[in-house]
Amino acid sequence: MIIKNGNVLLFEEGGFVVRDIEIKNGKIKRIAPEIEGAECYDAAGKYITPGLIDAHSHICISEEGMGAIGDDCNDYSGALTPELEVLDGLYPFDKAVAESVRAGVTAACVCPGSDAVIGGVSSAIRLAGTVADDMLVRRYAALKCSLGENPKTAKHGFQSRMGTAYQFRKCLEDALDYKHQKQEAEKKQEYFKKDIGMEHLLLVLDRKMPVHMHVHRSDDICTAVRLAQEYNLDLVLVHCTDGISVVDYLARFDYPVIVGPGMTPRSKQETWGKTYATAGVLSKAGLKVCITADHDVTPLYFLSVYAGLAVRHGMEELEGLKAITKNPAEVLGIADCKGELKTGLDADIVIWNKHPFAYDTQVEQVFQEGKAVSKE
Repeated sequence: MIIKNGNVLLFEEGGFVVRDIEIKNGKIKRIAPEIEGAECYDAAGKYITPGLIDAHSHICISEEGMGAIGDDCNDYSGALTPELEVLDGLYPFDKAVAESVRAGVTAACVCPGSDAVIGGVSSAIRLAGTVADDMLVRRYAALKCSLGENPKTAKHGFQSRMGTAYQFRKCLEDALDYKHQKQEAEKKQEYFKKDIGMEHLLLVLDRKMPVHMHVHRSDDICTAVRLAQEYNLDLVLVHCTDGISVVDYLARFDYPVIVGPGMTPRSKQETWGKTYATAGVLSKAGLKVCITADHDVTPLYFLSVYAGLAVRHGMEELEGLKAITKNPAEVLGIADCKGELKTGLDADIVIWNKHPFAYDTQVEQVFQEGKAVSKE
């Protein structure tokens, strides 16, 4: 299959350029000015992007329209549940999946909710398939953690910001002790009982799995940075609502940010500073920015709209496109297969009838790993 004559988004070229794309065995085989072949899709005048990616969502675990029966976001068994995995709660038939794909979203990180200090393991998935295991792109994409109003008001023991930070530190200290005991048992070739939650925390301490920290208010953002510095963690700041107020501080570090959701009321005090300008201000300060729908807080299938609104409020257009494609792939550790239109990567391709940020743009065709997706 060859997609011909489209305006192809190539970040190395600085934006959209006219190219042909050859697809073979679910991968992008070649991108060139002219490729000949028998089976062609004429995309003249159209815009072509990689499949969109949301780096923070609750799709398939907080099922659209299912209420409490389909809500497995938060376990509520305690403040510290690193042993939990979203993989065990994924429901592939969430009605939002098909609608999101038709809107050009082909992958997402699925996360536990934000009411626990440590909620569990997030996974990056392709939005295709009937079995959760087959949807996985990266099982151990992140450890979801939270600071601020959510864990404070969940009333799992400590009910202050001081207490929340202590619980996080205490859990990591317990993991360091567990690591020592495990190493000593291995040296002596003695039996050692594995603890699933501690094993997940070892991935974090060894920087094999990042921490995605839910933070809105500036003090919580700075606490997350402090904790990451103390334990040398691979940190991603999720929401970062008050990021503008501490942008100069954040610019000292290389922690990525996942900004959003924007299209909601200011439903709690820590979101009073919400503005679509945040993504652009942080991006211009040199931070790697992703934009999230935080589905099902706002619908994932309008992800391109949220990025377009960020551009309207000052974000550079190319950075807005990166924020829903390339940057999420890099933040989630799946850039070796998704996030760009590049030889060797998965053929997740979206064909738009106009620029993706045009107010009246429509998705004309989606390819998921080379397979054309039905519009119905």
